[in-house]
Amino acid sequence: MTALADILSPGLLTTIQDLGRSGLRHLGVPLSGAADFVSLALANAAAGNAPNAEGLECTLKGPALRFAASATFVLGGADMKPQLNGKPLSLYKPFEAKAGDELVLGSAQTGARAYIAFAGGLQGDEFLGSSSTYLPASLGGHQGRALKAGDKLFSASLPTTSPRNIPASLHPAIAHDFFLRALPGPEADQLRDGDLTRFFARGWSVGRRADRMGVQLDGEKLSLADAPSMASSPVFPGTVQCPPDGAPFLLLCDAQTVGGYPRIAQVIAADLHLAGQMRPGDRVWFQEISAKGARDTALQKASFYGDLLPLGFFR
Repeated sequence: MTALADILSPGLLTTIQDLGRSGLRHLGVPLSGAADFVSLALANAAAGNAPNAEGLECTLKGPALRFAASATFVLGGADMKPQLNGKPLSLYKPFEAKAGDELVLGSAQTGARAYIAFAGGLQGDEFLGSSSTYLPASLGGHQGRALKAGDKLFSASLPTTSPRNIPASLHPAIAHDFFLRALPGPEADQLRDGDLTRFFARGWSVGRRADRMGVQLDGEKLSLADAPSMASSPVFPGTVQCPPDGAPFLLLCDAQTVGGYPRIAQVIAADLHLAGQMRPGDRVWFQEISAKGARDTALQKASFYGDLLPLGFFR
């Protein structure tokens, strides 16, 4: 292993993430991985990595680190006003650091998560084919936990291609307002008359309960019809559940694999990465879409990014 950098300050919550543990939900294993998987994949592309290479996910306030060796790195996602030795840096552009250089990220004014990709990837603790950190079970990443001051980062020394700049037109748009397309869920009919229409018609606020498990949606409460309690059923990142209190909850990458609350909507795969940038106080609107529309959107978005993202990326 090649020593890459030392963590001087960890920021609010910084973890090692890749694109997660897909295909294991039937075994009760959550996806995990980057909450905004598009931003990580694009940062990896700019660094010359494969989309799934491990990088750092930084939440709301980023870390400070000192390079122990020369390295190529790229920043993506929320703009945390990064600086290298005091010099401001741009997003989705490769930069070269030398041993002793210091990279410092501040606080995000919009968006929730920034990503740092390093050419060659990061070494992490692999579990079931992924090094993504799953904090509830202390799996993957760096000892299954968030980074702290004094931790060392090591290069995974993965094969790389030439670094590349990502045009500004391909940078994911991050603001305080989000529009997510979604299909009605399997138990949408358990909402009282008109409440599904109101769910899609009204805007919601992101509540204080917002993390990698999911985000609470604040607004006028929904009402559930009287019905027998449902058995626990499969849920996925992007599932919107409605508990008895009528406050919907949007599941994200670290969400459990089954749940017992009515599933009233499912955010489409092509829009789910945007939800990973929502922070308390942001506003979100849901637009109803058909299954065919969801498939068409996934193909269109993959085509938009061309060779920067692999075929079938939005699945």
